[in-house]
Amino acid sequence: MKVIIPVAGAGTRLRPHTYTQPKPLIPVAGKTILATIIDQLLEVEKLEQIILVIGYLGDKIREYVEKTYPDAPIEFVYQEQRLGLGHAIWSAKAQVEQDKELFIALGDIIFDCDLNLMINSPNSCLAIKKVEDPRNFGVAELNEQGQVRRLVEKPKIPKSNLALIGLYKINEVSLLFECLEYIIQQDLRTRNEYQLTDALMLMIEKGANFNTLQVDVWHDCGRKEILLETNALLLKRASYKNNPPQQFPHTIVIPPVFIGQNCQIQNSIIGPNVSIGDNSSLKNTIIRNSIIGNFAAIEDTVLNKSLIGNDAAIKGVCQSLNIGDNTQIDFSV
Repeated sequence: MKVIIPVAGAGTRLRPHTYTQPKPLIPVAGKTILATIIDQLLEVEKLEQIILVIGYLGDKIREYVEKTYPDAPIEFVYQEQRLGLGHAIWSAKAQVEQDKELFIALGDIIFDCDLNLMINSPNSCLAIKKVEDPRNFGVAELNEQGQVRRLVEKPKIPKSNLALIGLYKINEVSLLFECLEYIIQQDLRTRNEYQLTDALMLMIEKGANFNTLQVDVWHDCGRKEILLETNALLLKRASYKNNPPQQFPHTIVIPPVFIGQNCQIQNSIIGPNVSIGDNSSLKNTIIRNSIIGNFAAIEDTVLNKSLIGNDAAIKGVCQSLNIGDNTQIDFSV
């Protein structure tokens, strides 16, 4: 079974970071979002190949994946125009249309569930989670037997609080692409895009059956606040606790903390819930509840709930910041 991971979006809700960095390559707890997803998929024996649909800053994603997973069965497809998730999946039609089954995983989510339960489902299967406000998600309505009877993309008045989290197992691959083809040819758009949710609903109308799998852990990493929350939760897992940080001069580290390679830190207090990228330099700093990118230089600074991009330089500030790559800020003048 093949997996499609669409990663062609512009990630506008995470600007300024996504002006220079694709959202799937933003680090969370010392690992990029995309690497977290790929690592989980590679552990599933039945999943034989990964197809990444790239577009916006796609060269960066391709370079990162080829360097990080040189021997993995990964193929790239380019989405010429950003016309929605449904169009992104349709862009990979030639690679999967002859297959009987297909798995789809969005490239900007962090999740924890048993993928084998979905993959071995006798029917097509959608992963869902109860949310307080489902208006920003695809929403599933179930019948009395627990099967999906209706799917709606970002409804103004939701009739269910079951959000689609971005994991889909499709049994009727030819029917999926038939429905995608139909909504594209007929120009049936929702919020000016061709939606995968609309194609799945059309499949249901044509007789396809969809089971659901409810998950407990899911983070849609589209906003700074969610990224920082996810970073804290992942750092608290056992795998991160067993990776003690290095010793740095005149520095206190309050776990959980992830510190990358070749970092220079002195006269600082780091943590809790802090991830620091490789080759960063921190002097006279207090940082908590934050993500710091690679090659960042921070001095005489107090940061909380901050997201700092690669190659950013900050000096003399006590704030909560959200700044992108290659930024230089000097508050000491």
